[in-house]
Amino acid sequence: MTDSANGDAFASVWKDLMGVSFSQGYVDAGGVNTRYMHTGEKGAPGLIFLHGTGGHAEAYVRNLAAHGAYFDTYAIDMLGHGLTDKPDYDYELARYHRHLIDFMDEAGLACASFSGESLGGWVAGSFAVAYPERVDKLVLNTAAADKINPKALDGVRNSTRAAVEDPEWSRVRTRLEWLMFDKSDVHDDLVACRQRIYSSPEMPAAVEHLLCLHTMEARLKHAVTDAQWATLDMPTLVLWTDHDPTASVEVGRELASKIPGARFEVMENCGHWPQFEDAETFNRIHLEFLRS
Repeated sequence: MTDSANGDAFASVWKDLMGVSFSQGYVDAGGVNTRYMHTGEKGAPGLIFLHGTGGHAEAYVRNLAAHGAYFDTYAIDMLGHGLTDKPDYDYELARYHRHLIDFMDEAGLACASFSGESLGGWVAGSFAVAYPERVDKLVLNTAAADKINPKALDGVRNSTRAAVEDPEWSRVRTRLEWLMFDKSDVHDDLVACRQRIYSSPEMPAAVEHLLCLHTMEARLKHAVTDAQWATLDMPTLVLWTDHDPTASVEVGRELASKIPGARFEVMENCGHWPQFEDAETFNRIHLEFLRS
């Protein structure tokens, strides 16, 4: 598999992390054994990366080094995702919020900046509405927070369920390729990582809890409202792409217009994982915003 970023013969998660001073560990967050990847100095401003539906902390392996230079940085496996515990209840927004608070308390973070992609953006945005005192700055990366795209909902729900029910190689690869504009960005190591997660014995039962927000009814019930967006007073960056499979650039621009003072940026030639697809551009935009 060719690494499209630099033409090297092989791309891998480990290659992205070579030279990065990081740790992987688990904390008990309110009774939920929670996996995280961490880099940066304790006592620096906090930063938490939140992945999308069916994702995991490896979504941010290409961003840890750049951000760890300035922030006490965590990429976590969210509630019910990755190698974090998968309790037997639906993972609705209030559950994600509680899990984040418990994680922050265990990590010693009274306040942190949040950068969420897709579902992670929905969780981060709604968390900022509910607990503004815990949020320094907010980044909504192709966020799911208030848009409703029936075709995209069906695609995420059906492909995730199919990959968990039968996590053979091509199904898992198809699920990951849906995220990327350039399908060659899905390398074998990334497929193997997600296949390991989807093959865990807890996943078949957990996937329905994980997909509970991916219906039209749930989106209408839990969407962040215009009035709620208008209450946000922390610096906010809405980051979109020109090939996002879930919503157009105009949807992202409209979201930014609802948040007082929000900055809007568009990354080109990226799909739903810009932080991975073009890490150099993402890191530059992201750090410029977070450090301003």
